[in-house]
Amino acid sequence: MEQKQAVRIQTSILNGIEKKALIWMAQRMPKWITSDSLTLIGIMGAVIAAVGYVLSDNNILFLWIATFGIVMNWFGDSLDGTIARVRNAQRPIYGYYLDHNVDIITLFIVCMGAGLSSIVNLYVAMFVFSAYMIMTVFTYINVHLKGEFRLTYGKLGPTEFRLIIIIINTIIMYCPAWRDCGSSFTILGQNVSLNMFDYMASGVAVLLIIFYIVCFIVDLRKFAKIDPKHKSN
Repeated sequence: MEQKQAVRIQTSILNGIEKKALIWMAQRMPKWITSDSLTLIGIMGAVIAAVGYVLSDNNILFLWIATFGIVMNWFGDSLDGTIARVRNAQRPIYGYYLDHNVDIITLFIVCMGAGLSSIVNLYVAMFVFSAYMIMTVFTYINVHLKGEFRLTYGKLGPTEFRLIIIIINTIIMYCPAWRDCGSSFTILGQNVSLNMFDYMASGVAVLLIIFYIVCFIVDLRKFAKIDPKHKSN
C-alpha cells in the first residue's frame, strides 16, 4: 500500500527556531528512544497537564505541573516525527494514523482537565476543543483534496497555541486580581458564570473559528473553479 506524503506547510512565528531546536535534539537522542516512545511521552504530558489543572483547585501553584505537562506534550508530539525524519525511518501510513489520532486524544485530555477545574468553565473548555476539532477536520480534508498538510493558520501553529496556554497559566498564578474578575448572566434560563480566563479561552476558540470560516470560503472558491458546474441540457 503506497502513501503519497502531503506537502507540509509550516510558516508559524516560531517555526524557524523550533525546527532547528528539534533537529538538534533529534540528532542527540539515544538510539533506544524511538518515535513511538516520544509519542507516549506526549500522551503522558497531556495527562500530567490535566492532573495539574484539577489539582490547581487545592493550590493555584499546581498550575506549574500543568505547564510542565504542556511542555512535555510539545516535546513528545513535536519530536516524534522529527526523529523519524532525521534517522530516515519514516513510516508515512502508520505515523500519520497514530500521530493524528493521538493529537485528538491528548487535546481532549487537556481540555477536560482544565474544564474539570475551577480555572475554566467546562462548557468553555469543550468550546475550545470543538473549535480546534473543526480546524483539524478542515486540515485533513485538504490533505486529501489538495495534498497539503497545513500546520499554520494566521502565523499560529500548535506550538504557538501551547505557548499561549503557558502564558495564561502564568497569569492565573501570579495575577490574583484577574482571577477575581468575571461576570454572571442567564442563558435559556441557566445561570452562567465566566471569569477572565473563560473569556481568554473563548477568544482562542473564536479566533480558530474565524480562521476556519476565512479559509473555508477561500478554498471553496478555488474548488468551484477546479470543479465547475456542468451546464444542464
